[in-house]
Amino acid sequence: MFFNRRSYSPSSCNFTPVIQIGKYLVSDELLSERFACDLGACHGACCVMGDDGAILSDEDPGFLEDVYDEVAPYMTEEGRQSIAEQGHYVLNDEGQLRTPLIKGAACAYVQYRDGVALCAIELAWLEGKIAYRKPVSCHLYPVRTKAIGEFEALNYERWEICAPACDRGEREGIPVYRFLKDALIRHCGEDFYEALEAAAVYTKNHPGESEA
Repeated sequence: MFFNRRSYSPSSCNFTPVIQIGKYLVSDELLSERFACDLGACHGACCVMGDDGAILSDEDPGFLEDVYDEVAPYMTEEGRQSIAEQGHYVLNDEGQLRTPLIKGAACAYVQYRDGVALCAIELAWLEGKIAYRKPVSCHLYPVRTKAIGEFEALNYERWEICAPACDRGEREGIPVYRFLKDALIRHCGEDFYEALEAAAVYTKNHPGESEA
């Protein structure tokens, strides 16, 4: 799989330039920005803050239903009650599938350990109870995806609660795409990630260069 560096700025796309790899339009910020989660500093705030639950793909709801019995023991009692009342997933006002919330705040699938909010689904996965790790949007964060015609855009999203992750990424020299290696391979495939790494090397050696 090959990459193509170029500017791309239709009205539906809010970043430029991008790197095109197959059907994906990748913001240059995935290569230039630094990011590495620092749970000791943020305490997993992304699982408990915001106005909505995690974004779900078309495939996620089925997985959430299938693994719930194994995930439930890792959840809080409030989380299990929220699932009992709302279901494994909900539809928000914009018609998007989301994870339910606990009293309009934390994700129903949250768990707390030593004061840090963690994903109960991922805890079950880490202990080998299930093969499904967590919703793709959670795994990819801070990258958000968006359909643009025949393409899918991968854009870096900034959120003030992730400032510790930006600081740690800067200290340790970890670009966004490298921090998200597993998630990007899961979503886009091995060939995509290899092409993205090649693009990162090329970008480093040819700063400021783009092609139409």
